[in-house]
Amino acid sequence: MQTRSAPLARDNLSDALVVRLRHMIVDGNLAEGARINEVHLARALGVSRTPLREALARLSQEGALSAMPHLGYTVRPLSLEEFEEIYDIRPLLDPEALRLAGLPSAGELARLRKLNHKIEHARSLDTSMALDDEWHLALIQNCPNTVLIELIAQFMRRTHRYEIAYMRERRNVLTAGMGHRAVMAGLERNDLPGACAALKQNLQAGKAPIAQWLKERESAGKVK
Repeated sequence: MQTRSAPLARDNLSDALVVRLRHMIVDGNLAEGARINEVHLARALGVSRTPLREALARLSQEGALSAMPHLGYTVRPLSLEEFEEIYDIRPLLDPEALRLAGLPSAGELARLRKLNHKIEHARSLDTSMALDDEWHLALIQNCPNTVLIELIAQFMRRTHRYEIAYMRERRNVLTAGMGHRAVMAGLERNDLPGACAALKQNLQAGKAPIAQWLKERESAGKVK
């Protein structure tokens, strides 16, 4: 079993493990359909089983793993079918949350600009993805419908393993940043409908390239 060479952060080990395991699934180091051997995996990652179990439970909630009674966890395959089912949901939910949140204050806009600057200049994939999540949640923080925000956070987590491949390309990180700028430009003009439309477009931008990556991945698997 191959693992990444960078050491896991010890200050929040469970979070770091979730990120590491997502990469291992996407890279095939945790094979689709494989049963997770917690003892071997903990040894390979150099961690105890307690934080590993926490990470596995979170990945199960995200849909990356299947939990089976008395058998533990197995790796769920990345599939074009699942991706197309879940990826169109946030372009519906997020703009509605922004509409309900209304126009942000000057201070809130300043925070969004600062976060976006960090996204565009982030040096690692994991940092840019974490900042992107933070930006989107900050954008809708004033939404009065807490259930809607929880749903958005849920689907944000469910799409992470698909977005890893997309965000590995620097140009796609910059595309995301430009999409954020369009949203903020609408908010600065007090054009809430325009900002909502820009947000929907931003959330749809990754669909075609990720779908293409999945098609190529599935075709390569069939050839093998």
